[in-house]
Order: sequence, then C-alpha cells, then structure tokens
Amino acid sequence: MGVLRHDGGMPTGSGLLAVRSSGPLDSYLPTVGHIFRVFDAQDSGCISYGVRTGDNSRWFVKSATTPAGARSLDRAREFHTRIRHTAVIPVRHSFTAANRPALVYPWVDGQVLYHPTVHTRPDRTAPTAPMAHFRRLPLPLVHQALERILQAHLVIAAAGFVGVDLYDGCFLYDFARDRMHLCDLDEYRPGPFTLGTERLPGSTRYMAPEETTAGAEINERTTVYALGRAIRLLMDSGDAESAWRGTSDQLRVVEQATAADPTLRYSTVHELCTRWRAATRHMG
Repeated sequence: MGVLRHDGGMPTGSGLLAVRSSGPLDSYLPTVGHIFRVFDAQDSGCISYGVRTGDNSRWFVKSATTPAGARSLDRAREFHTRIRHTAVIPVRHSFTAANRPALVYPWVDGQVLYHPTVHTRPDRTAPTAPMAHFRRLPLPLVHQALERILQAHLVIAAAGFVGVDLYDGCFLYDFARDRMHLCDLDEYRPGPFTLGTERLPGSTRYMAPEETTAGAEINERTTVYALGRAIRLLMDSGDAESAWRGTSDQLRVVEQATAADPTLRYSTVHELCTRWRAATRHMG
C-alpha cells in the first residue's frame, strides 16, 4: 500500500503519531494499539476500525477502500476543519494510506439508529433495534436529542455548508447518558451548488426532490427539508409515519419544512429552529 503520511497533530499519548509505515492500514494499526472492532461491510466505500491505544484511549479510524470513498473522506476532512460543535464528533487527526485519506475520530459510546451494510438492511421497527428503542424514549428526551441536531446545523449552515446524505445512520445516541451525537457527515459540502449529476447520495426517506433533479440548486432549504424529515421520523412511533407523538403545531412546522417546492419551505435553518422551538416550548 505504500507509506502512511502524517498530515496533522493528534492528542498527546494517542499512539497514532507514526510518520511512516510500509504496511497496509490493518497491519499498521496493531503497532499503535489494539483493534477491538472492525466495520468492514459498509456500503460507503470505507472500512473503519475501533482502536484502543496504550494509554487506554479509544479511537475510530475510518479509511477509504474505493475512489468514491476517498472523495467522501476528503470532503469530511474539509468539513471538520470548519465545523466545531459538541454534537458533531470531530476529526482529531488524518493521514494518507496509498494516496487515500484515513481519518481518526475519538470513539464515542452509543448506537447509530440505523446501521445498514452491504449484507443487511436492519428492521428499524424490531423491538431490539436502536431506532425502536429511541422511539420509546420519553418525549422530553426526544426533544432534547432533536435540539442537539438542530443546534449543530445552525453552526453548519452558518459556516456555509449544505447537508447531504443526512439519515438515521448519522444519529449516534448514547442511551446510557441520553445524549445525541452526529457522525458520518462525510457528504456535507459548501453551498449553494448546482447538482451536476442525476442525484446526490442519500436515503430517499430524507432527500428533498431537488436532490434527484439534475441542474437543481442545492442550498440551505435542502438542509431544512432533511432536518424536517429527521424530526418527522424521530418523533414517530414507527416507520409508517402514522403514529406522530407530537402536537399539531409541531406537525405543521414539519410539513412546511418538508414542502416539495423549496420556495414554500423555511428559507433558513435558523427560521426552522425558531418555529420548532416555539411549537415545542411548553412540552419539556
């Protein structure tokens, strides 16, 4: 695979500061720590590792296995140089293996609410599924989780980024601490921009119509749509969207955020947040 080139600093004592290695990544990582998890069945063109280093620190190392995966991680590296929010799991270090990027994140305990692989598409409604567990939480905790998602996207929008490929797999929830985190925001990009392909990557459950329309403008209203869908799906008791747990005022906010015509949506993430908070203010 060639050498690993060190591109940035790591927290002291992490053990991932080696400048060069002639072996592949899965041979290099055991020289700096213990691989305790491998995520090798992803459909994103990436492979990831959980690594525990000698000082007992835990890290999530994500590397590209395809050109598309490399482009995605290059976007992620740019995104994380601009975005800082406590809900967004940060990139602490990056290096290059065989001319492809590898990113190092702190390990965060919790479960992603949906974890598809090349082999399986889990049933979100199964009683033991993370999404089903989340949907059983008391509403104040769901509101708290949604507020974290919205707060992070206020920062993201202010930095000029548009949400792309936001879906259940980006929501990592720590059920022990009742805390929402955002991960895998690798496709977020500076906006607005014109869609030059037939469609953007993403789940159709979250995608705005313009994301599958070549030549359409992708802008902050597109992010508003995705966030509206996140609220709709996380505030429901099931995937059929027939068991809304919120109020009619909250549902009206969601409906405007997810209007098919972008001009009918809230124009900014800030406006969506303001309307959502007003509708939620007295609910805990």
